[in-house]
Amino acid sequence: MLIKVCGMRDADNIQQVAQLDIDLMGFVFYPQSPRFVKMISSNAGLIPDYSEERLRNANANKQASIASAKEPQRVGVFVDEMPQTIVTRIYNHRLQYVQLHGEESPTMIDNLKRTLIPDIAPNIKVIKALSVASKEDVARYKDYEGLVDLFLFDTRCPTMGGSGKLFDWDVLGAYNGHTPFLLSGGIGPDDAERVRQFDHPMLAGIDLNSRFETEPGRKDVDLLRTFIQQVRG
Repeated sequence: MLIKVCGMRDADNIQQVAQLDIDLMGFVFYPQSPRFVKMISSNAGLIPDYSEERLRNANANKQASIASAKEPQRVGVFVDEMPQTIVTRIYNHRLQYVQLHGEESPTMIDNLKRTLIPDIAPNIKVIKALSVASKEDVARYKDYEGLVDLFLFDTRCPTMGGSGKLFDWDVLGAYNGHTPFLLSGGIGPDDAERVRQFDHPMLAGIDLNSRFETEPGRKDVDLLRTFIQQVRG
């Protein structure tokens, strides 16, 4: 069960959440989001600002504490962004995943991958988010099958994610694809047992965001820790 915590921004909070038993950490590069990352201080340690040099010059004590922590994989979240901007973010922030959360076409994704692989980011992985309210929404996966590494099924809403609202997971019975997926959309502190009971052969993990926040971009570490322990069993 992969666990992704998305919408991170504050340096100290990034350090704290990175020490939990999570696999992926998401950073939102969508200017209209309240969790938009303009720049993350090098003191966050997990990702640099613009260069490795700035990261090396960061506070030595902070670096020592971070070096001993498990580092989650870094995910950049984009919404209908220009490919050249995505490429720049990948390079500057050493992203390992790109999550496309808009109406990106299969052609755009194919071209992006051809630009990145093998010269710029040979190991980059792509997550395609699909907003879901019905079985018909789920069926859109067929356009991207074989092109992306993971799907992310999120609640259909006008805010492009982070709504805090659950969708009816039963509609995912319509998913017959061969690409693993992350379950997203309003999963909160009281949903651990529901997550454990959800059964689908292609379920790879879950995505956590707004229901664990004290404010946009900052997570309640204790709530996350308890929930993760419950989900891990």
